Amino acid sequence: MHPRPQLTRTEWQDLCGEWEFAHDDKNAGVQEKWWRGDHAFEKRITVPFPPESAASGVHDPAPHPVVWYRRTFDAPTGDRVLLHFGAVDYRARVWVNGTEVCSHVGGNAPFHVDITHALVPDGRQVVVVRAEDSVDDMTQPRGKQYWEPEPAAIWYHRTTGIWQPVWLEAVPSAHVAGVEWVPSFASRSVRVRVSTVDAAGLSVRVRLSLGERVLADDRYLVDGSDVERTIALPHGDFRWSPASPTLIDATVSLLRDGEVVDEVGSYFGLRDAEVRDGRFVLNGERLFLRLVLAQGYWPESHLAAPSESALRREVELIKELGFNGVRVHQKVEDPRFLYWCDRLGLVVWGEMANAYDYSADGVARFTAEWLAVVRRDISHPSVVTWVPVNESWGTPALASDARQRHFLESLYHLTHAVDGTRPVISNDGWEHATSDIWTVHDYSPSADGLASRYGTPEAVESAFRRDWPGPRRTMLGDPVRGDQPLMVTEFGGLSYTPDAGDRWFGYRTVEDADALLAAYERLVTALVDSRQVAGYCYTQLTDTEQEVNGLLTEAREHKVDPAEIRRVNSLPAASVPTEELHRLIEAAHRRSRGEAE
Repeated sequence: MHPRPQLTRTEWQDLCGEWEFAHDDKNAGVQEKWWRGDHAFEKRITVPFPPESAASGVHDPAPHPVVWYRRTFDAPTGDRVLLHFGAVDYRARVWVNGTEVCSHVGGNAPFHVDITHALVPDGRQVVVVRAEDSVDDMTQPRGKQYWEPEPAAIWYHRTTGIWQPVWLEAVPSAHVAGVEWVPSFASRSVRVRVSTVDAAGLSVRVRLSLGERVLADDRYLVDGSDVERTIALPHGDFRWSPASPTLIDATVSLLRDGEVVDEVGSYFGLRDAEVRDGRFVLNGERLFLRLVLAQGYWPESHLAAPSESALRREVELIKELGFNGVRVHQKVEDPRFLYWCDRLGLVVWGEMANAYDYSADGVARFTAEWLAVVRRDISHPSVVTWVPVNESWGTPALASDARQRHFLESLYHLTHAVDGTRPVISNDGWEHATSDIWTVHDYSPSADGLASRYGTPEAVESAFRRDWPGPRRTMLGDPVRGDQPLMVTEFGGLSYTPDAGDRWFGYRTVEDADALLAAYERLVTALVDSRQVAGYCYTQLTDTEQEVNGLLTEAREHKVDPAEIRRVNSLPAASVPTEELHRLIEAAHRRSRGEAE
């Protein structure tokens, strides 16, 4: 699979695999000119797996703030050669044949550089990468990566350096640089923005198709670097939803006198995501969100996926359990994971990895990286909500520091300024400023506790104003609730009783699979029976290191019969009355076909 599924070319060169590798604990590499490329590194690493992981072949979890990578490659043939990095944590500098070609800050956002000027005419090319990942800079976005030597509580081993694919593309001098899609189910149209390089005076052709049916075939003159147009779609049910994840394929071509100069493949889903009347609304219909919290962490490869197939399987497992969405927690997930959510039908809450402390410099770095993440994922139909901050991480003094409150508000408004088509949650869990969804984290060990807090409008008002379900006030100030839905976006955290001597973390322990299922059903029932609750997110999908509160083990094995979890997740929600009717109609149809209930 192409590492960037929404902007593909048929020809690209994978640079993953074996690289030379070195720790630079004395930070001497720059002064000793390791970047020249003639310095051989003694270790070997398998990219894109982080050096802390077993899959990398290095498997050294000790703190090493500076690491170096080196490999040779044959340059592909083309007018221009682009070098792409999916993600490098956290600061990166890149040299090709001893020439520094770029630097980048941000461990979650992709970057690329035109390396044509640095290539040598004959022989093998050499690329060298220096990555710096501070262990103790608490203003650096790190998500669940722990700063102590051993993982504890809810934090895990670090992921340093390259952790997403590296690849090369040869492109013509005039080429397509980017494609963004803004669909509108209500108006049966899509707005497309095509970014180009050196293409003034050429034409852009956009061809949309669904299988063999051509839906549109338009041409536009390039005037400047970008072309933006709205394309009306013909009659037909092309909507994207978890139940019907229809994707419209696109071919975007750059033409000179009718001849193709450059061509890329892309796709989009026709759907609208909004909040209205206290509910989440997809394509004009209320959708009760049944999400599961996923850490996107594997024991052998940490934040990097062990394989492309593992990303698809993760989506399949979530759907098998009856969830219609996933909240990937404190991580910007691989675009190939989002592709499978698009393709198989799973809504996603797009979340950023957070820092822990606040500083003016940290504000600048976080904001730039977050906006780059939003631009990367803006065209994925599965992404229906943006979550820049979780539980006040990186803004620990919101209640007393006006600067931090302004930062939170600015993230909300800046996200909407870049993408006005999705709800934005300023601070998931508590201490909300302005948010399109009011979310709360409530690890009540009993279903009665959940029912008492969310069973009536008066109880919800009390929980948000006076009786905090979490350790901090749910709302900042005294905002007036309008159309914002209420969702319990972390709850449960049920663990098996750990074996004696095991490190573990959980919110409540149960004895066996039967007890886990029974407790899960009681908790979920308390939420779906409430007319106030518009969705939930259960903690969590898999065991992760010492955090053994998953529905699956860390090896992705079921702890409970998935059909039983799916049954619980199919309980109709009182806040969406049509769900019960739809389930009765579906059951009648199954009976008429002689199918099992």
